[in-house]
Amino acid sequence: MEDVAIRGAAPADAERLVRLLGILFSIEADFRPDPDRQRRGLALMLAEPERRAVLVAERAGEVVGMVTAQLVVSTAEGGPAALVEDMVVDAGERGRGVGRRLLEAIEGWAAARGASRLQLLADRDNAPALGFYARAGWQPTRLVCLRRPAREDR
Repeated sequence: MEDVAIRGAAPADAERLVRLLGILFSIEADFRPDPDRQRRGLALMLAEPERRAVLVAERAGEVVGMVTAQLVVSTAEGGPAALVEDMVVDAGERGRGVGRRLLEAIEGWAAARGASRLQLLADRDNAPALGFYARAGWQPTRLVCLRRPAREDR
């Protein structure tokens, strides 16, 4: 894995990240790929690097994976927690430690900002992802994620 570097994303990475998000959102039942929305979301993430992170895994100058996280305030924890999202690795790179390295890096980013908890959502039918997270020490909770569109989106 020494030939894979983990680094912060740059605006120049946007199109490659949009492609990776397209892969991710095509396998998640609750989302759909929309390159324009993904570009806007990435721009917002990159605009506040102290509160939001976009990390990439790069091999031979090619971005092969990504993960994002955002800080939120947890009243249960009495301080910051990190919401980890957008964890995706190119199919040809899976099983080679890239995802593990990305998770370790985002955990380090969160810890450096005082986050006492990390949380993420995974599609309940994505057995490979759920197995990956379990092997990395993530545990399911008894909470259920609910969502609805904001008023202006209805």
